[in-house]
Amino acid sequence: MTTLYASLIEHDPDRLSAAVTALRVYPNHNERETPLHSHRKGQLVVALHGAVTCETTQGMWIVPPQSAVWIPPGVPHSNRVTLDGQLCFLFIAPHATSLPDHCCTLALTPLLVQMICHLAELPQDYAPHERTARLAAVLVEELESSQRHVLPLHLPMPQHWRLREIARHLSEHPADRSTVAEWGQRHAMSERSFARFVQAETGMSFGRWRRQIHLMLALQRLASGSSVQRVSQDLGYDSVSAFITMFKKTLGKPPARYMAQRQAPPAPTPAARSAAPYFQPLRPTSWKPN
Repeated sequence: MTTLYASLIEHDPDRLSAAVTALRVYPNHNERETPLHSHRKGQLVVALHGAVTCETTQGMWIVPPQSAVWIPPGVPHSNRVTLDGQLCFLFIAPHATSLPDHCCTLALTPLLVQMICHLAELPQDYAPHERTARLAAVLVEELESSQRHVLPLHLPMPQHWRLREIARHLSEHPADRSTVAEWGQRHAMSERSFARFVQAETGMSFGRWRRQIHLMLALQRLASGSSVQRVSQDLGYDSVSAFITMFKKTLGKPPARYMAQRQAPPAPTPAARSAAPYFQPLRPTSWKPN
């Protein structure tokens, strides 16, 4: 079976003449991240099991199980997969879809997930008159209707090195509850100036931006099998109920129910995986200081 990065080399979607192609991959424990790359075709990264984090120069998108991130044609991106992640890639030529020209995380129906996986099992060099082409056309039509279900799972990427450092710190130490005034003081700024600084860089208040970081970390950990109580403690919430309230306010459901509705039994993997760290912080290269 094909591993994550090797699959992108062996299955070059831009060389295939078909407008819509699919590929299912099984990342191994040594190959859980793709380097920065782009495609002429748009790419839909579907998380069948576990979770995926997609990074571009504009931000990060988390993909919970049974969801997907849409990456428009030509957008450089990298993908990071949780330990138990299983993926399916869908590639769509620019002329074959009206999906948006910006990245977004989409909630997929079980039917749509199965259609994508089924397409991945078929020969990808099909002709326009074949049955596979009709399946691909219906699939894209269903996918375009899923634009009504965009998930609020985007973390804006700050460009200034100071905020990239703060984002890295909050990713590695999410229980840090330093106030806006305290962060401003550390960077020789008033509370008001620091608040304006964050708003200008991210389009969010500091509190909302930090909650987005917490939400992405929470989804990664929950998708890796951690309990709600453990995640709540790791993120520094005073109580489990406070964490559940934050999660439900953003995604509409308590975390346990949200994840239960998106879990699917994992497909057989190529080989047994060795032990790996419980969690990897959000550490995009673009957060490193220049």
